[in-house]
Amino acid sequence: MPTADGPRRPDPLAHLRRPGDPACDAHLTGTVFLDIVFTGLDGAPVRGTETWARGMGSCPGGVANMATALARLGLRTRLAAAFGDDRYGEYCWETLERDEGIDLSPSRVLAGWHSPVTVSMAYEGERTMVSHGHLAPLSPTAPTGGRAPDPARSCVASLAPGEPQEWIARAAGAGSVVFADTGWDETGRWDLSSLDGLAHCAAFLPNAEEAMRYTRTDSPHRAVRALAEHVPLAVVTMGARGAVAADAGTGELVEVPALPVTVLDPTGAGDVFMAGFVTGTLAGWPPADRLAFAALTAGLSVQEFGGSLSAPCWDQIAAWRRRTLRAGGAPARYDFLDALIVDIEPGAGGGPGDGTRTDGPVPGRPLRRAVPTLGFGDHSH
Repeated sequence: MPTADGPRRPDPLAHLRRPGDPACDAHLTGTVFLDIVFTGLDGAPVRGTETWARGMGSCPGGVANMATALARLGLRTRLAAAFGDDRYGEYCWETLERDEGIDLSPSRVLAGWHSPVTVSMAYEGERTMVSHGHLAPLSPTAPTGGRAPDPARSCVASLAPGEPQEWIARAAGAGSVVFADTGWDETGRWDLSSLDGLAHCAAFLPNAEEAMRYTRTDSPHRAVRALAEHVPLAVVTMGARGAVAADAGTGELVEVPALPVTVLDPTGAGDVFMAGFVTGTLAGWPPADRLAFAALTAGLSVQEFGGSLSAPCWDQIAAWRRRTLRAGGAPARYDFLDALIVDIEPGAGGGPGDGTRTDGPVPGRPLRRAVPTLGFGDHSH
């Protein structure tokens, strides 16, 4: 129900919460970037020319994309990351902790270390990125992946070939549900056995290209079945074609289409998809509902600038549901959401393209969006 602090915020795990449960629903560790995103490009920049973009936004990126998406969906989110002591790092910390309500207690600010930066150029439904940064200096106070995090319902890991991930086994042994994705294998070997910790993961969510290379298959559907031989639940994301999942226990294969939308900026869409899938899994939804919800959250995110600050909250999901119902095109696939969003007041929050601002995860604060200049965002507080 609405409160004095603002509109009601659904808790998708409310029916599961018990005294003594971990205070954290989702623990993440990784690198936070400052993302600078250019949109409105008609095509890729051409060497020797100057290209003007019609849109631009700045926001926390990297692991901040998924952390923000999880927090906006109502999960109690904790992030262990290194932050630079420059203005970029200060902006990212403040945005994540104050505006998004993310627990940064295991994170550290490192003196003299500048924040990693990514410039992303979005065009033709895709994006090209240029990044710069240095490894965080090793110190006793810097977050490390070597020790298991404090108790959490779930942990999200990024698996890299040959990179030790001993903490995954310890986290899984302590009762955390571990979700994992991966990135491009720069070694070119594409060897599943090189992904340390995979055997302890409850779900693995690579994209189609990664999945097919790792499994030596020629289709996402063959790849997801092959991956299900290694993890209880395998999910392969297929971009505009949606996603497909295979349950190792039941042999069930589930496929959902992507949300039909006009893509403004796909930055962080995979992270938002993961956040939706983690939320549905922890809530105990069937695999088909988890996939559909993940596709919905990703579809809403690509209609806004930036990765982290384009992630939808429940107010936006409710607004989307109302719009589709009014238009007579609401797919029955999403009926399962109605029990969660029934008490959200109409007008409490808009959605992409509505021209309105929505209330964010922290009651009483407007939902922050990516802006061209960092200082602009500070005036609303």
